[in-house]
Amino acid sequence: MKILQISVLVLFVFFCFEKVQAQDYGQKGSTVRILTFNILHGATTNGDFDLDKIAAVINKTDPDLVALQEVDFKTKRAKGYDLATELAWRTKMAPLFGIAMPFDGGAYGEGVLTKMPILSSETVALPHSPGNEPRAALSVLVQLQSGDTIQFIGTHLEHQQNSSDRIGQVKKIVTKFADCPYPTILAGDLNDVPDSEAISILKKDWAESFGNSPQPTYSSDNPERKIDYIFYRPVQRWTVIENKVICDTIASDHCAVFSVLQLNR
Repeated sequence: MKILQISVLVLFVFFCFEKVQAQDYGQKGSTVRILTFNILHGATTNGDFDLDKIAAVINKTDPDLVALQEVDFKTKRAKGYDLATELAWRTKMAPLFGIAMPFDGGAYGEGVLTKMPILSSETVALPHSPGNEPRAALSVLVQLQSGDTIQFIGTHLEHQQNSSDRIGQVKKIVTKFADCPYPTILAGDLNDVPDSEAISILKKDWAESFGNSPQPTYSSDNPERKIDYIFYRPVQRWTVIENKVICDTIASDHCAVFSVLQLNR
């Protein structure tokens, strides 16, 4: 009888171990590798629609989570492709698309790629002036290998230089996610420089991964302005391990921004 009980216990431990091991999706412990990349609706600066070139930039950093901007979903200009899914296939990640507006026979908006399964997601419409392009924030909840749940948000703010829409859009993001109980990362093309009013509002509650050492991200062939960011909150829950700006002059007119963040206990 005791031998039978021990055998059952061994089998139980074995299957439990197998279940834990199955939760290793490639992301390690409480370290998160983050990339944000405006992909120029897949066109490349050559206009040759080379998705392999875009995927190569993503794969170079081996990210756990990717925020994609200027993402087409089955539009005519994107040859009917679902760009988030196409890039997910090329990077061995899971895709999610959040619509900002119907466009060109399909849709246009935000994309997220993740190594980890998505626990939940939400697309949040951001305020915009009449006649200006609709904008959105795409948020997902994912669980790290450490067992911690985090929130990841990708967004793309108003591009017109003198528009006040960015201020309203930042305020909406701050308000919407202020009460989130999980450590949060916000990444995207915010279309404004570090000392602007919109970014200053965001910095009241969020910290930027590059801190006081911003690096320009636009344009990819001659970077002069920082407009692409990775932010995080609460500040004390995260430690920045690494930062990098990746400028591929063909893949996109934007540089990609990469950060490695460590979630603190």
